[in-house]
Amino acid sequence: MAHRPQDPEGNTLSRDGWLIMAAPFGRLLLLTLVLFCCGSGCGSGLRAAEAEEAEDCRHLRLGQYLCRDPKIDESTQEPENCRDGVAFVDCLPAPNVTCRLSNGTEVRFSGDEVGFNRTVACRNVTGYSYKVAVALSLFLGWLGADRFYLGYPALGLLKFCTVGFCGIGTLIDFILIAMQMVGPADGSSYIVDFYGARLTRLSITNETFRKPHLAL
Repeated sequence: MAHRPQDPEGNTLSRDGWLIMAAPFGRLLLLTLVLFCCGSGCGSGLRAAEAEEAEDCRHLRLGQYLCRDPKIDESTQEPENCRDGVAFVDCLPAPNVTCRLSNGTEVRFSGDEVGFNRTVACRNVTGYSYKVAVALSLFLGWLGADRFYLGYPALGLLKFCTVGFCGIGTLIDFILIAMQMVGPADGSSYIVDFYGARLTRLSITNETFRKPHLAL
């Protein structure tokens, strides 16, 4: 004969009574399963987040790294490692950021280690000082000293023979040099203090984006 379940007082339970008694245990088991699944999902999410953080250090977003200022050469007032118009600076990922170096090594940074390099623009200079050029044009421009200094001997000789084109050429050259419209003959840039006033030339080429005109 099959044994039928009984309540704590020894009374035999019917099927409905047995289901009522078992319901709390079922809810407890269901809650346990839900918590277990949530824990597993959260763990997977954390592991996925960690894997997502371990990306290439060069792809870090703004605020996740800090790049140092370039080391400036006192004689040229440009970054020491300037080559072909660009220079490299060291960038340090923020503390507790994990990313991969260029060699594939995954590193968790403390904020003091170099993670990657960025390029900054620099200028090609060959020794012509902006201050010297302006001073020569102002005081000795009528003798052509400014043009001789910048590498234009023919114009310098012509200014010397005509006393600066009777002063008119002297004034024009002073304005052009002061505005950095006239530079060294070799195409290089003036030596200007790193945080000094510099002229940025804007030009339009065939590769410049042009906004199309709207049809009337």
